[in-house]
Amino acid sequence: MAQIAEPETAPATIEASVNYLLDTGETPFTYSGGTGSTVVINQGTPDPHAVTMHDGRPECDRFELERDGFHFVRHDTKVVDFFNEAEIRSVYFAEMETLIKEEIGAKRVVVFDYTLRTSDDADRESRKIREAVQRVHNDYTEWSGPQRVREILPDEADDLLKRRFAIVQVWRPIRFPVESFPLAICEASSVQFSDFVISERRYPNRVGQTYSVKYNPDHKWYWFPRMRRDEALVFKVYDSMKDGRARWTAHSAFTDPTAPPNARPRESIEIRTLAFF
Repeated sequence: MAQIAEPETAPATIEASVNYLLDTGETPFTYSGGTGSTVVINQGTPDPHAVTMHDGRPECDRFELERDGFHFVRHDTKVVDFFNEAEIRSVYFAEMETLIKEEIGAKRVVVFDYTLRTSDDADRESRKIREAVQRVHNDYTEWSGPQRVREILPDEADDLLKRRFAIVQVWRPIRFPVESFPLAICEASSVQFSDFVISERRYPNRVGQTYSVKYNPDHKWYWFPRMRRDEALVFKVYDSMKDGRARWTAHSAFTDPTAPPNARPRESIEIRTLAFF
């Protein structure tokens, strides 16, 4: 196995390509199969652009969830096996509730979904988990954010939606340091709302919405080289508060041009939560 560069020796910037959306006027969509299915169909016109990725590690202490849309944290977990669903639900869900309460000051956090991903084709098929998403997107829209509350907590939704809530996600590697297809994240203040295009997220039993993202040369991208299992990215994909704070965070996996030969496949988990104030 090739040696990987240590985070402190990674370059300050790299040039990498990310897949934006070419806005043709048609509604793009992604179809995902049901539970246990690895079927994903994307319909939209990619618009790849070379961008400058900034190493976020030297600046990690300055990033703020409410201003920048994301926060890099060193956070250990007691989960032994992330491929054990029972352990994720019994151990990791509680860890994430506590972390997000601390990060954003929420009174209540509800974990409602998680996704395991790998870039190993054989492993993905045998474990029935998803691939890394190599297109720039934000997971919820002005409509689908509140709609998710109605779907997850139907009996409480009317009352909960009268107050501020946010959808906060946490991404982390689950076994090895990330050597391929790392997660890139865009500083919220560099993204305009006009950069977003509504994209449908189609499932066998429902239709949701995400934002695909058009290219804007003002976007400022970051990545955290060789992220480890005891590190995580906390980021917002919806906030009902419209007072100038970060409400969305564009993000994407990308092909790292500095990845070593025979790089290990990326393995990661992302958790999705509703945060109430």
